[in-house]
Amino acid sequence: MIGALRGKIFSKSQNSVILFAGDVGYTVFVTNRFLEKTKTDTDAFLFIHTHIRDDVFDLFGFPTTQELHLFKLLLTVSGIGPKTALAIIDRGVLAVTQAVQQSDVDFFTTIPRLGKKNAQKIIIELKQKLGSISDLDLTEHTSSETKEILEALVSMGFIKSEAIRAIQTIPTDIEALEQKIRYCLKQLGKRA
Repeated sequence: MIGALRGKIFSKSQNSVILFAGDVGYTVFVTNRFLEKTKTDTDAFLFIHTHIRDDVFDLFGFPTTQELHLFKLLLTVSGIGPKTALAIIDRGVLAVTQAVQQSDVDFFTTIPRLGKKNAQKIIIELKQKLGSISDLDLTEHTSSETKEILEALVSMGFIKSEAIRAIQTIPTDIEALEQKIRYCLKQLGKRA
């Protein structure tokens, strides 16, 4: 399995790029948002999902682990294939997360190849995996300091979803990194 690729964008097509890593050109399916931002002959790094079925071996690439994680979650929903999941990811991780949390069926039905039934399935099945989605919600647009706090708490043995909840309650008047970690430890200690 291929986990990630780093290389030069050789060419772009409607829904994929050819990424040269070493002397090998890989066809990687990507979102339209990625295609719009990327130019040929530029360096790129993509996290890869390898999708194998029958005699087809497809690579799907994402610039962030959050997109890859949500893509994999979408593939667990029955009736959602990789091309449909890619079209959903194209709307943005934060927008998809909010649509699931708010049970916004209309958001999903505007996506090509996605009817009302499958939209409802996505909402129902992903709501059950809300812990994973909360992780995405926190890490989508956060500072490196917030990520540092999260890593510190997780390395101390705290569950990631609990650590995230503690981080989200940090008052804005606490500025030092050490004080923020202490505050979170107190919050997590109260829950134990």
